[in-house]
Amino acid sequence: MIPRVHVTGPGAGAEARSSVRSWVQTPDPSTLPLVDLGRMAYRAAFERQERELESLVAARPSGRLGVILVVEHDPVVTVSRRGENTGNLLSTPAHLAALGVDVAPTDRGGDITYHGPGQIVVYPILDLEVLRLKVGDYLRLLEQAVMDTCAAFGLPTVRDPEATGVWTLGPVGGPHAKVCAIGIRVRRWATLHGLALNVSTNLDHFAHIVPCGLVGRPVTSLARELGPVCPGMDRVKSTLAGNLSALLLASQGVTRR
Repeated sequence: MIPRVHVTGPGAGAEARSSVRSWVQTPDPSTLPLVDLGRMAYRAAFERQERELESLVAARPSGRLGVILVVEHDPVVTVSRRGENTGNLLSTPAHLAALGVDVAPTDRGGDITYHGPGQIVVYPILDLEVLRLKVGDYLRLLEQAVMDTCAAFGLPTVRDPEATGVWTLGPVGGPHAKVCAIGIRVRRWATLHGLALNVSTNLDHFAHIVPCGLVGRPVTSLARELGPVCPGMDRVKSTLAGNLSALLLASQGVTRR
């Protein structure tokens, strides 16, 4: 399996487990608030993640669980800082700029991807030490939250044993199509980055990259798969947030209040 994760910091090989108390939007350190950032440029959202992570790590003695940020980005191609990934950028930054698409470096795991309007991006800034979650379990939890969301709208999805993310069923003998990309970074056992679910995204913009460095693997969206019955962004966002919180609570054996 190709993990879309980058782990740094002391104790990066340690394992963890603990409990989530509830999902309410209050400052109680034992809760997990949800913050909708609306539409925001990638760099500004990354700076917000950094601030949230530093605050979370500083508050570690208090047992804070973290925060979940939800955002819709201006059009941008994000490229991992590892140099070998630049070959998967198929158009020049100047050409992309003419199309209104920015290019930005990123320090998450994975390779290269596109973010833009019509895509729900979720950045859980979580303390894995407090939650006592293993990185692999956390990645599977993110995938499951998306799969449950797609199922709620009548779209069956699967995991791919060779690539992290969520995939729709392709034609018999053909490749699955990725509907959600997942890539994270773990720093001092707190998480950055997260998942990007295509709802009504402009899929033409993916033609300028090799998404996640996976050659020949198509990208899709809820709108393409579901057609006129595709739900709106707000409905998908609330369903995804609810599923993610429910899975976090269930993984710790806590009943949601």
